[in-house]
Amino acid sequence: MIKLPPPDAVELSQPENARAWKAAQDFEAMALGQFLAPMFDTVKSGDGLFGGGSGEETWRPMMTQELAKTVSKSGGLGLAVPVYRQMLLMQEQAKGKKP
Repeated sequence: MIKLPPPDAVELSQPENARAWKAAQDFEAMALGQFLAPMFDTVKSGDGLFGGGSGEETWRPMMTQELAKTVSKSGGLGLAVPVYRQMLLMQEQAKGKKP
């Protein structure tokens, strides 16, 4: 297996590398959103800050996803780095370079 450099050592000025890093961060945010959703589903909406109701039920998934994006951009769980490395490896293999 090829060992790739950490994402901060890769030249992100290349458009495909920048897109791959963004996609890896987006993937981590989506995964975090899925992890956080059940946690927020257990919160009693009537006792919450916003008082519950259909409005809170409508906006809760968006709030959860934005929280997940923020956590991901702040370092997250560390999922983005291995996903990014795998994407780079797949790009290299697709270009015909052998590991």
